[in-house]
Amino acid sequence: MESQKSNSSLKAIIVVLAILLVGSLAYMYKMSTDNEKIEKGHLSEKETLVKELEAAKESYDAAIAENTGLKGDLETERAKIVELLEKVKKADGTTASLAHYRTDYIKLKREHDQLIAQVKKLKEENGSLTTQRDSSRTALDESKRYIDTLATKNDNLSKTVEKAQKLSLVNLKAQSFKERSSGKLVETEKARRVDVIKISFTIAANEVATAGDKQYYVQVIDPKNNVIGEKKTESFGDSSLTYSFITNATYQNKNMEVSQTVKGEDFAKGLYTVNVFDKGVAVANSTFTLK
Repeated sequence: MESQKSNSSLKAIIVVLAILLVGSLAYMYKMSTDNEKIEKGHLSEKETLVKELEAAKESYDAAIAENTGLKGDLETERAKIVELLEKVKKADGTTASLAHYRTDYIKLKREHDQLIAQVKKLKEENGSLTTQRDSSRTALDESKRYIDTLATKNDNLSKTVEKAQKLSLVNLKAQSFKERSSGKLVETEKARRVDVIKISFTIAANEVATAGDKQYYVQVIDPKNNVIGEKKTESFGDSSLTYSFITNATYQNKNMEVSQTVKGEDFAKGLYTVNVFDKGVAVANSTFTLK
């Protein structure tokens, strides 16, 4: 009788151990499957970011090959893309590292889109001028007796086109700093530490634009929709503009870097908007965030 009880107990123990063993194997299989899915997800995200960076690099290569007036800026931004691409390729593929590199790429992508748009615009403008020049030459060839008249008209047309060209602003950036007692600026994105905002942009080279003194109104708007800085107002016809500061530049038809700072205190956390105006007309805008 006792032998039967012992056998029953032994069988019960074996059954329990078997159930536990099956449960453990199932749990280990699930954990292995979940980890594999996570790793594949990270790998896929990394591959996507690599492809996007390679596409941006190829876009810069094509633009540089056209030898535009923005070649220097294009080569500078391309170098940044190449540098980030190498970092991403060497990254371990964790969520934290990919998120950091994705943020860097978004900033570089904004610069890429602005520069490529400028390249396209300059190409179209040059094409338009070339078409006008060719048309004038055809007219001169067809009727030599009107050469003086046509030459005068062509000269007037060139002057009209030159005056009509609007300068383009690219690479509009905003950087936030903490100013130390020594006067040294230390870059930071923490709102509670910021007391200086530096605004910079490039006036793109344009051979048909009029050289000389240029004046731009810069407007920096905080997350509460308030204009920071001088907060002065200028009227342009029926409209008015409240600006943070005015920046002046002597333009010589070449790429020209312009920068100026805005001091303040108690900067709020959130998204800031930067607008640049040529008199009352908006010509560039960008955003930045303080944490």
